[in-house]
Amino acid sequence: MVVVFDAELWIWDVRRADSWTFVSLPVGASEDIRDLATGFARGFGSLRARVTVGDSVWKTSIFPDSARGSYVLPIKRAVRAAEGIAAGDSTTVTVELIDL
Repeated sequence: MVVVFDAELWIWDVRRADSWTFVSLPVGASEDIRDLATGFARGFGSLRARVTVGDSVWKTSIFPDSARGSYVLPIKRAVRAAEGIAAGDSTTVTVELIDL
């Protein structure tokens, strides 16, 4: 399954000092992923993914966030620096779920 979307980067309130920066997948896509993910989820309900933002491609995991009603994707510091993006900026993200 591949999801392409535009999203605003945000900092996780619980770990603001650590600058954990995320984007939220669209709610509709997250519902589809939840329906397909039975038996594939790993720790914390995570799912392995290959992600593209600009010219950066990496493997990571997406995580369910019940407060937002969607999956969230961490955007690591090296990617933010390479792509010139920061919290509050919007970017196009491609998420390819590896195990589904």
